[in-house]
Amino acid sequence: MEATSASASPIPTSTGPLLVRHQGHTPRERSTCGWRDRLISREDAALSPAAWAHAVDIDGAKLHYHKRSTELYYVLEGSGSVLLDGVEQEVHAGSLVHIPPGVVHGARGRMRVLVVGIPDIAEDDYFEP
Repeated sequence: MEATSASASPIPTSTGPLLVRHQGHTPRERSTCGWRDRLISREDAALSPAAWAHAVDIDGAKLHYHKRSTELYYVLEGSGSVLLDGVEQEVHAGSLVHIPPGVVHGARGRMRVLVVGIPDIAEDDYFEP
């Protein structure tokens, strides 16, 4: 079994990388949508994860879209709305939003959201309308 944390090295396995991350032990940075904790992100590229995952505290999320990547938003705490191609959808803890490539999206309100990107959303796959 292979496990890695933000401060540990991967342990080889025959099945591939296993990643274990804990809140407060990951890089935190300002992003387009607010403040994000990079749970699985660019620093894990060598492990070839199937997707990336960030825990995001929504704060002034700007409208944007991706040409290649799909995003899943799962609301962990709080409530607000997600704008999807100009249509406002109310969300709260327990809501899941599927955002395909090309959909202009953003968020309003106070909420913590698990954002999963498939594949990794690279810097060159961010566009403002």
